[in-house]
Amino acid sequence: MKVGAEPKKVAILIGLLAVAAYLFFSNSASDIPDYTPPSTPAAAVKTAPEKSRAPRPAPRRVAARPAPRPGARRGGRGFRPSLVIRRPEDRPDPMSLDPTLRLDLLAKLQGVRVEGVRRSLFEFGRPVPLKKPEPKLSPAKIEEIKRKQREAIAKRVAAKPAKPPPPPIPLKFYGYISRVHTDETKAFFLDGEKIFIAGEGDLIDKRYKVVKIGAKSAVVEDTRHDHRQTLRLEEVRG
Repeated sequence: MKVGAEPKKVAILIGLLAVAAYLFFSNSASDIPDYTPPSTPAAAVKTAPEKSRAPRPAPRRVAARPAPRPGARRGGRGFRPSLVIRRPEDRPDPMSLDPTLRLDLLAKLQGVRVEGVRRSLFEFGRPVPLKKPEPKLSPAKIEEIKRKQREAIAKRVAAKPAKPPPPPIPLKFYGYISRVHTDETKAFFLDGEKIFIAGEGDLIDKRYKVVKIGAKSAVVEDTRHDHRQTLRLEEVRG
């Protein structure tokens, strides 16, 4: 391998590349037409860089306006009546006005009757009290209605079943005994073949309560039916 020949090859290659580059640029420059920039004034040239340097303002958002209603005036103003007469020819002549008070017209107006109104428009004060409406039913009709109501109540009461009377107390009062020292009285009762001795307030057979003991009678209460009965003193024959 010969090392001395390498630098020569490199130099030849560089020369060829330089020639090719010159030919390429010369051909491309001949194809592009000549361009002459337009003449601009010096002031525009000076101020152009300053405008490009200034920051651009942010775009503002514009709210959408509602569509105007038909018949409405522009500017958002409603109907505003005015008593001012703008044209001079429409203004009345104050000398032609008659300031005389027409009492006859006022009297005629007061005489007008307005139906459905119970108070005069020219009188201020308490309103006229309204009359109470008269009853449409005659007294005979009212009495007949009351009679029918009483009959209906009587029928309902008669239809209810009558409460049966309480059963009689089967006890027989046939004597008593009193103690002088203790002031205590005991009574003797008989129910068939059963004999009971009880004082006032005692309960016989868990049902009959002795309320009062007397010389000839005793009051006994049936606690199941809330019924009291007076038992007469009976003689027991043995």
